Amino acid sequence: MHTYPLHQTILFRGLSAIDIENAMQNVSYTIRQYEKGQTVFGLMEEARQIGLMLEGKVQAQKYFSNGSQINVSFRKQGDIIGAAAAFSSDKHYPCEVVALEPTKILMFYKSDLLLLMQKDVRILNNFATELASTTYLLQQRLELLSYSGIAQKAAFYLLIHQRHTGQKKIRIPGSVSNWALIMNVSRSSLHRELKKLEDKKILRYQPPIIEIVDAQALQELLG
Repeated sequence: MHTYPLHQTILFRGLSAIDIENAMQNVSYTIRQYEKGQTVFGLMEEARQIGLMLEGKVQAQKYFSNGSQINVSFRKQGDIIGAAAAFSSDKHYPCEVVALEPTKILMFYKSDLLLLMQKDVRILNNFATELASTTYLLQQRLELLSYSGIAQKAAFYLLIHQRHTGQKKIRIPGSVSNWALIMNVSRSSLHRELKKLEDKKILRYQPPIIEIVDAQALQELLG
């Protein structure tokens, strides 16, 4: 286990290497590797496992009958995936999760993760905090999608992340194309609106970083 950065993951935050080693004793898990484009969890597949991201990035995406697609979320090294589905009453993954690059994931069955949380209350606290944070972010996502204007969507996204990180420089999620999918807009339209905001000296647009220059002007866009 020592070859993997478990101490850098959300689940084991605040635990020492010895703490993690003791907690992992007699807990079953598997480590799986995925190539770019490979499916990690299938849409409506039975949610039997929870993943802990060791390397790489994945994307949860939802397809609709009209052919449209929404990127629901991105997960990177250290993040937990599949937890809400595995602990839900429905017990099916509501989205398809796909590797965006070569990815390595430590997989637990629900029963083994419960055993792990029973061994150390800090692991339970980390897990509960992550589930609560994910729910909160989904609520913010719904609010983001409620705005009709592209500039408004971008302003809301940037202000929320500034509030969360305390930083004026915000890293967009992946490429501009991926960010556009998250906000359910076209890449070209998003690029155009961001350039307009830059021309007005409201932000500085240098992908993958966007720097907020005038937070008050962004707030005013939201009405």
